[in-house]
Amino acid sequence: MNDKLRQLIDSIAQPDGVAASAASAHLDQLTKPPGSLGKLESLAIQLAGITGVDKPEFDRKTVMVMAADHGVCEEGVSAFPAEVTQQMLYNMLSGGAAINVLARHAGADVQVIDVGVNADVAHPDLVNRKVRMGTSNMAKGPAMLRTEAEQAVLAGAEAVAVAEAVKGGTRLFVTGELGIGNTTASAAVVCALTGLDPEVIVGRGTGVDVAGLTRKIAVVCRALDVNQPDANDALDVLTKVGGLEIAALAGVILGAAAHRCPVVLDGFISGAAALAARALAPASAAYMLASHASDERGHAAVLRQLKLEPMLHLDMRLGEGTGGALSLHLIDAACRIMREMATFADAGVSDGQGAAQR
Repeated sequence: MNDKLRQLIDSIAQPDGVAASAASAHLDQLTKPPGSLGKLESLAIQLAGITGVDKPEFDRKTVMVMAADHGVCEEGVSAFPAEVTQQMLYNMLSGGAAINVLARHAGADVQVIDVGVNADVAHPDLVNRKVRMGTSNMAKGPAMLRTEAEQAVLAGAEAVAVAEAVKGGTRLFVTGELGIGNTTASAAVVCALTGLDPEVIVGRGTGVDVAGLTRKIAVVCRALDVNQPDANDALDVLTKVGGLEIAALAGVILGAAAHRCPVVLDGFISGAAALAARALAPASAAYMLASHASDERGHAAVLRQLKLEPMLHLDMRLGEGTGGALSLHLIDAACRIMREMATFADAGVSDGQGAAQR
């Protein structure tokens, strides 16, 4: 393993139990029955443990959109042609994509990073960390070289993708992606890492018909058979059946965890990246928040594997980080409860023991 990647993994610490306990104690002093805010309370406690601050605040949040192309599109696995990646990239950079709208609404920045788009894209707001011009067709052989998979992971974790954003004030990250064909690669990654059957995991992605779904399942089966990825080696899995943006998202997760920042997972592609990140660094799992349950067929199984419960169920399957952006409103709500809600003592309200607190 690359020395930089090993150092990154080794730098990920366990959450701060003292801060989490302090947050839990504070919640029990607020003017409400204990536990009555349900998952907002468990979210607030987790955020405290992640950040080491009992009342965290996230003034700046960034959606990290990793963009790349996939050689497996040659197999007809998508309802859209591969060139749509480049076209949507320009749309996103101009602020016209769904993630731009939802991020603006949530007060979040959108950072778009090219790690493998099969074109030379020039735009002042695009961060170029291109590893190669898209992956090879995984149905015929490895998607990339192992060194390229490592480079893509580091592209997600290093300066522009995570570290510089942290220095600029971002303390919470959302995983986003762009790449025609990436649900096929994600399904292969999930199946390789978990042993789950492609029949259970492969979904319709961009909206393929029944024949397209059958073809897509067959392609994933063929890719797994041709490449024989090692389930005990996440880098081998990413190398053989992954995508550059999937590897980069795994790096975003690792980088966020190393900086003690929460990382909000979007949908199925982000889930595949999260499985890879957890395999590389088990400690990173404690920094993951599941934003929503995607309508993509395999996502529920991925969340079960990760032992994560989604905040939202909206039947979404767009990707880009859209579900993650929507969940930021709930994260802000949990933080505001911690900072703004009165305690029994502050308000002079009985705490349920029969006496007012002041």
